Amino acid sequence: MQKIIILDFGSQTTQLIGRRVRELDTFCEIMPYNKFPQDDPSVIGVILSGSPYSVHDPEAFKVDLSQFVGRIPVLGICYGAQFISHTLGGKVEKADSREYGRANLESINLDNPLFKGFEKGSQVWMSHGDTITAIPEDFEVIGSTKDVKNAAFASTKQPVWAVQFHPEVFHTLQGTQLLKNFVVDICGSKHS
Repeated sequence: MQKIIILDFGSQTTQLIGRRVRELDTFCEIMPYNKFPQDDPSVIGVILSGSPYSVHDPEAFKVDLSQFVGRIPVLGICYGAQFISHTLGGKVEKADSREYGRANLESINLDNPLFKGFEKGSQVWMSHGDTITAIPEDFEVIGSTKDVKNAAFASTKQPVWAVQFHPEVFHTLQGTQLLKNFVVDICGSKHS
């Protein structure tokens, strides 16, 4: 049976991500951040959750991305996005002010499969104290808000996507569409 693995970095909304994925008729398992099932051929995608930590905290949860990056599609959400950037050579810095609340995607790359069916100006929900000030080489920005240039970015070489907003929450109006684009279209989930 195909499944999506959600690696839990301690976010309050990890269970909600799981629920959204299951609402797409897709089996998913929430696992501790350091327990990725290495040799499980049924895994068709990985989602990295948010976290109460900053990537700069000594006690921040870390995972070896090489276990899955380049092998199966990956979506980083909030801390997950910051961790991808930080680990692969981008830059994450403390935001001048905590970015919290509604924002609108003023620019969206609608040709990117993650944003298929999106509308310009789509409302998203931000909640982070750090911000991604530079994305890794071989990545491109695919979504920006007025205040957050790197709100969404994607690898140009591997199936890796990252969003600084929370698609799983109700306030991100097209969040379900984004998760469907990832789980069904990108990962190829066949409805069970």
